[in-house]
Amino acid sequence: MRGRSPIRFVATASVLAMAGLSAAGCSSLALKDITGSTSATASAPAPQSDADWRRAVEIYGERHRANPKDPNVALQYGLALRATGQRAQSVAVLEQAAITHSENRALLAAYGRALVDNGSYQQGFDTLTRAHTPDNPDWHILSVQGTALDRLGRHEDARRYYANALKIKPDEPSVLSNLGMSYVLSKQLPQAEDALRRAQTVAKGDARVRQNLALVVGLQGRMAEAETIITAGLPPDEAAESVSSLKEMLRGSPEQPRSRRAEAGPASRT
Repeated sequence: MRGRSPIRFVATASVLAMAGLSAAGCSSLALKDITGSTSATASAPAPQSDADWRRAVEIYGERHRANPKDPNVALQYGLALRATGQRAQSVAVLEQAAITHSENRALLAAYGRALVDNGSYQQGFDTLTRAHTPDNPDWHILSVQGTALDRLGRHEDARRYYANALKIKPDEPSVLSNLGMSYVLSKQLPQAEDALRRAQTVAKGDARVRQNLALVVGLQGRMAEAETIITAGLPPDEAAESVSSLKEMLRGSPEQPRSRRAEAGPASRT
């Protein structure tokens, strides 16, 4: 029986590029690739297959063209567009709906998230602020606002938002993962490791948490331990590929002690 897919570390490349922790060539990616969120965030629906999302684009696109003022149709259409990588189109659809229905908080949450995904971090943050209230905050939205602040370089402010999200939803792995990668962005690797280990305790089978934790451990020079983390539960061929990806990501990192860069224990076969 085939195990889980090997981890290729595409998601975390942009984190290291922003933090100056890796070799050149790591360009910025989508929001989810920056902070490693592990579950649905503000206004994100339950996971579906790519085919389901493409079909949703067709269905809700037709309904939206027939009735562009229906807020629920616009919301579902915008979410489906974002899920299929059509971020600019998602922003356009949700923007028009949010203008027409300016008090609809579900629309504002979806629009704000789409803006952040599309690189409009400050506008997205401001829009998300309107999507919930101080007396009734939404932890999903707080977490996305934290990722926007991290993208703006305001890491301390971002962590206050993550802390508030965790007060509402203690030990939520998606928030802990975002918190951990926020510390990576400011090169506070021990704190990053602590947050990611907490996330791993709750979400033991989550591949992205495991990826991020292995990377942070490797950046601190503990390569054998990082390999054990990244290969847990993988068959030998996938374990070897995951270790190769980890080494490639770490190669040339100024944060990894020179004396340990050559350390490369065998891939775990557990």
